[in-house]
Amino acid sequence: MKIAVVILNWNGESLLAEYLPKVLEHSKEADIYVVDNASTDSSVNLITENFPNVGLIQNDSNGGFAQGYNDGLKHIEADIYCLLNSDVEVTPSWLGPIKEVFEKYPDVSIVQPKILDLKHRTHFEYAGAAGGFLDKLGYPFCRGRIFQALEEDKGQYDDVREVFWATGACMFIKSEVFHALKGFDEDYFAHQEEIDLCWRAKNEGHQVFYTGKSHVYHLGGSTLSNMNPKKTFLNFRNSLYSVTKNLPRRRAFGVIFMRLILDGIAALRFLLQFKFVHFAAVFKAHLSFYRNFRKMYRKRENANFILNYYAAKSIVWSHFVHQINNFNILVKD
Repeated sequence: MKIAVVILNWNGESLLAEYLPKVLEHSKEADIYVVDNASTDSSVNLITENFPNVGLIQNDSNGGFAQGYNDGLKHIEADIYCLLNSDVEVTPSWLGPIKEVFEKYPDVSIVQPKILDLKHRTHFEYAGAAGGFLDKLGYPFCRGRIFQALEEDKGQYDDVREVFWATGACMFIKSEVFHALKGFDEDYFAHQEEIDLCWRAKNEGHQVFYTGKSHVYHLGGSTLSNMNPKKTFLNFRNSLYSVTKNLPRRRAFGVIFMRLILDGIAALRFLLQFKFVHFAAVFKAHLSFYRNFRKMYRKRENANFILNYYAAKSIVWSHFVHQINNFNILVKD
């Protein structure tokens, strides 16, 4: 099983200098690559001068997370791609449990390790935590993270199990599956494109797994922090994209209608909190969604839709009304 650990970089010289050495130290059985998205800092020089064993692929432009990986992975031969953020600190023997999952479960095409917070190591990290799920309205949440509420890691998610989506911060995917699905949807640019990819994979019968036997630490927010209105824009718009593309038509329209109402409430909340740029970001996200709706709808062609996509009815109601912050209380297997 040939594994390629592929780090997408854009002006992340300091992050590469900080975290790449541990990737090399703890990934002897894998090939390491950096895909550079037309950085204007000294990232490329750093790689060529200090990390000669790292493969370097230079994209002509910054097409974001989605296009960046799509373009870069065309040049890499491997059985398994590990898509790894440049701000992730890997740990000794992190690859072994991942390989075990692929070997034990032939139908598994995507795997994610446990994602812990680099700054608060006892807690899960926002981007992925212990594996991702959706509620009935398509809102994403994780074991270990519901909206901004992060659980402490007490070993409650040290299992190996199927999940709905894996985080793009550290995602292992079979190369043949990635290319068969035509990679990430480049219209997303960044944020939630991994949810769409996993959803499309699930629609085609592939399984997504999580293993708590492997863990990494994620800094998070290195490219766009939660305070950045562009992140608000991308998250609101791209989530609507995924619902449009991946649900049966009648259900999709019902979910979209409810989501637009709830997005309006979220925008009003931003306004009352005097977060005017985030209020504007939600408004712009909806305009962009309306403008691109037909394009997204056409991408539904030849899709096989699964109906058991959700693990909870409404995390908005559960979290904000009933104050539920724990996955095991929200979802009882």
